[in-house]
Amino acid sequence: MYRLYYAPGAASLVVHWLLIEMGQPHALQRVDMDARQQKSAEYLALNPNGTVPTLIADGRPLYEAAALVLYLADRHAEAGLAPAVGDPQRGEYCQWLLNLANTVQSPMRLWWYPQDLHGLPEDAVREAARRRVEAAWERLDAHLAARGPYLLGERVSAVDFYLVMLMRWTRKMPRPGDAWPHLGALAGRMKARPSFAALYEREGLSEWR
Repeated sequence: MYRLYYAPGAASLVVHWLLIEMGQPHALQRVDMDARQQKSAEYLALNPNGTVPTLIADGRPLYEAAALVLYLADRHAEAGLAPAVGDPQRGEYCQWLLNLANTVQSPMRLWWYPQDLHGLPEDAVREAARRRVEAAWERLDAHLAARGPYLLGERVSAVDFYLVMLMRWTRKMPRPGDAWPHLGALAGRMKARPSFAALYEREGLSEWR
């Protein structure tokens, strides 16, 4: 059984969501981010980056949300959420996973935590992050318009779960991700899945239903 170290709504959300969607037994260990529990010696021994998520699998800690998405979807191939190695869509699947991590999640973190760039005006950092995220949404919406309704066309995959988590993070930005029509439609379909309702109940979330 897996053990997931998580914080409600954080990057652990996609890992938790996939575990529920796949029906994989797991235990939850909440990390108190306000108390900076993620920086404790005990936690850093599991995840030296001091972030969530951390997933204990086969007794060993694994971390990085995008890597865990890839790992779980491959390990539980019976769930049908990842093209197999050799599948013509495998390259596109890997492309989207890394694209989302680099072009959306990375600047999104700076929008939430502009102080991470020490010495730079926080308003300027946040504005630059906003422009990068919105440019990514434009590209993704155009892709879905041409080749949707999911990132891999008619085939829902783990990258769609990841994308929806990132859209949720933009809910307080001037123009949230689901304001783009095709992204909003994808988000609506994904949020209609029973696993999403279970996820919200277990994490005690209410915003952006």
